[in-house]
Amino acid sequence: MKIKISADLLDGMVLALLAQKDYYGYALTQDIQAAIAISESTMYPVLRRLQKDGFLTTYDQSYQGRNRRYYQITVEGIDHLHAVEKMWESYKLSLDQIFFGGKGENGNG
Repeated sequence: MKIKISADLLDGMVLALLAQKDYYGYALTQDIQAAIAISESTMYPVLRRLQKDGFLTTYDQSYQGRNRRYYQITVEGIDHLHAVEKMWESYKLSLDQIFFGGKGENGNG
């Protein structure tokens, strides 16, 4: 069984990686796939939407005779990332209350 994640959480994951460094699409997809099950066909619409919303910019860079499109987080993207991080902390805390009864993940509280 795989837990489905919300679009907001996926946005946050993408922005968190891009806050660390610029990525081209395939590499970004690979790093996201290390944490969750997602296809390339899902990732590119997310990237286009984040760009349309002003959270990302793009630039092309040549690599072995081909162009790679790199994604770069904007100031607005960093602000949105901070908002998603706050949402995540609140969400995680509420789930921890249910799963662990108000105790920490290790059962100690």
